[in-house]
Amino acid sequence: MSITLDLPPDAQARLAAEASRRGMTVDALVTELVGRLPISPEPAASRLSFVGIGHSGRSDLARRHREIRAEHTAGLAARDV
Repeated sequence: MSITLDLPPDAQARLAAEASRRGMTVDALVTELVGRLPISPEPAASRLSFVGIGHSGRSDLARRHREIRAEHTAGLAARDV
């Protein structure tokens, strides 16, 4: 399989320098580095850990959202909300 990478010049230079330091080709170094990547993605639970972070503790928001908004904006003009 052949893949073309478009890397910034500084990344190319670092990659070439590391390959030279190890006495290998850039292709072999990239193959080694890619081989270290995890085989499967992280579980969804760890990637979505932010879900629910703003939980209000109220279970009636969906049902009473208009009433609650009216309570919090009573007497305010549209430009104030």
